[in-house]
Amino acid sequence: MTAPALPQPRGVLSAAVVAALNSGDTALDSTVPPAVDPYGDDLQLALYVLYELHYRGFAGVPDELEWDPGLLALRRSLERPFLAALRRDVPQGTSAGEALDALLVEPVGHDDSSVSHHLQRDGELWQLTEYAALRSLYHLKEADPHAWVIPRLRGRAKAGMVAVEFDEFGAGRPEEIHARLYADLMDDLGLDTAYGHYLDRAPAVALATVNLMSLFGLHRALRGALVGHFATVEVTSSPGSRRMAAAMRRAGAGRAAQRFYDEHVEADAVHEQVVRRDVVGGLLADEPYLEPDIAFGVHATGLLEDRLGAQVLKAWRQQHSALRTGGAPLP
Repeated sequence: MTAPALPQPRGVLSAAVVAALNSGDTALDSTVPPAVDPYGDDLQLALYVLYELHYRGFAGVPDELEWDPGLLALRRSLERPFLAALRRDVPQGTSAGEALDALLVEPVGHDDSSVSHHLQRDGELWQLTEYAALRSLYHLKEADPHAWVIPRLRGRAKAGMVAVEFDEFGAGRPEEIHARLYADLMDDLGLDTAYGHYLDRAPAVALATVNLMSLFGLHRALRGALVGHFATVEVTSSPGSRRMAAAMRRAGAGRAAQRFYDEHVEADAVHEQVVRRDVVGGLLADEPYLEPDIAFGVHATGLLEDRLGAQVLKAWRQQHSALRTGGAPLP
């Protein structure tokens, strides 16, 4: 398994992280400038790189740096403004049930703010290909961030979580692991399937959606938020995947590209019930005080997904690429 190369920096914070990983000198200043954009390219890339040390790492970077105190101190300093911005920008005072119920309301007619609605109705093959490259940063490690919550749950919540994750990881069949199915989708679209290959092309808004899972997953104190994120993914996946499967067929993508989404239409319709009844319900029965955190996880996920969708659709409507310039070429 080949680890990805370190990305090109996008500012002083990400440059310091990349330089430290290249040199091994991790005596970093963990002070984050107060004016830094918590959703911006520099902070999000720096966080993404530091989080990746807990996944597959980078070529030439020693595995031992995963728990380096200097890097962990900087990561914590970067997480604080990101988390503070999320708490500032999401709705307050809703229950977990209210937050999840809102996700079940499908718009009447066309939803001009939804990427999957756009792709189903008007999407072109180049747009589907761009979107697949963007989403590869998560889908090539699909379900991995959520697995961190398993040892932090017990009873009904743990059993439900493991049942859903078992399906995500192929139910014992390596060829059915969802990350593998996504690589097959990418191959059908002519994309490079190497893990992390399109990192340099991903804008900050896409990095933030992946960083959110890592932030929630790596902190036991945010286990409720991770369950909220997981529930949001499962509740919204089936209808969105149905639209994406239709978009792939309409655009003439290959059978593997269609299959990835077809699989999620069926599986996630079942997963939604397990997650709401057993994972969310079980966690609330054990730790009812985590309800605001579950709702926060739902709302934070929606916030970042909406930001990503708005940026992608704005670029496409202007017939521009939604990807950053430079980096790996697309077909």
